[in-house]
Amino acid sequence: MTRGIFLAFEGIDASGKSTQARRVAAEHDALLTFEPGDTALGAQLRIGLLDARTTMSPSSEALFMLADRAHHISSVIEPALLAGRHVVSDRFLASTLAYQGYGRGVDLDLLESATRLAVSDCRPDLTILLDLPVEVAATRRARSARDRFESSDDEFHIRVRDGFLSLARQDPSNWLVVDATLSQSDVAQRIDDGLQRFAWTS
Repeated sequence: MTRGIFLAFEGIDASGKSTQARRVAAEHDALLTFEPGDTALGAQLRIGLLDARTTMSPSSEALFMLADRAHHISSVIEPALLAGRHVVSDRFLASTLAYQGYGRGVDLDLLESATRLAVSDCRPDLTILLDLPVEVAATRRARSARDRFESSDDEFHIRVRDGFLSLARQDPSNWLVVDATLSQSDVAQRIDDGLQRFAWTS
């Protein structure tokens, strides 16, 4: 049986990645999943991870994310791919490198090593980055003071955005960067054109 194709959507909050991930998954009959929290264990980890009232070091954040991801891969993503089904994930490993590495300052070499332990050979065939300036994101969505990441200052979110763009530049053949300031229909068209070049098949 042919292994399924694995797509990951990335971007800062309010970039529209969740909307586009849902659309692509629906149009191609792919399994839609998300991180953190799309398993019973992950849902418990997500509560502690996102709760701004709980003090947590950057390395603890990263380890929470990686624990969720390792379980997510073994229980959801890999079984679907091995069964020949395409998978679309709203966030994956690039989010940890961008948020905890570039954003929080966790050593990138150590984080990449820990990521290899969590994901093994399970890597996206294509990562789609919806790139949005932080100041535009701020006009689209009110931040929640109770959310650990949404409540972080603009400098943090700028570092995260810069981190995503840096990761994309390092691996251009496996990333598609889309200008998320465009209209929703134009963003969708750019993604679909990119998927066609990637030779996505439903």
